[in-house]
Amino acid sequence: MYQLCYRFVGNHEDASDLSQDVFLRAYRGLRSFRGQSTLATWLYRIGVNVCLNRVSAKTTLRKLTEPIETQQFVDVRAESPSRADARGTSGRRACERRSRSCRAKQRATLILRTYHEMSHQEIADVLGSSVGAVKANFFHALGNLKKLLGGERRKSCT
Repeated sequence: MYQLCYRFVGNHEDASDLSQDVFLRAYRGLRSFRGQSTLATWLYRIGVNVCLNRVSAKTTLRKLTEPIETQQFVDVRAESPSRADARGTSGRRACERRSRSCRAKQRATLILRTYHEMSHQEIADVLGSSVGAVKANFFHALGNLKKLLGGERRKSCT
């Protein structure tokens, strides 16, 4: 569950908080578990919903707050992320970073399929959608990720 939460937020502290929240909600809702799915599917569904709620809450909060001038706080001694990506040392991190800009359902599908190796049917059960919708979300997430990473590479090479 921690890994699932970490893939959504990319931060150890937030992932720990979210994992704890998932198990707390599962414990509180255990009496309402009807057994129509496996316990693992039920937990994943709670986990994905908690993460999606947190991600959308953070997006809303960012829109309400004033942006900080990034140039003012740049550490010029460190290697730039684009240069590190160009060298290929942080390709996986770049994918994870870029996947955060995908739509919520696409991102959830991408995380569950790629990192948790769930089948399309298992993902559909977790997300409460059809297998066709899961396949479409996965296809579009990969396409969006490819576009984002392609744009990043072009920027770093100029």
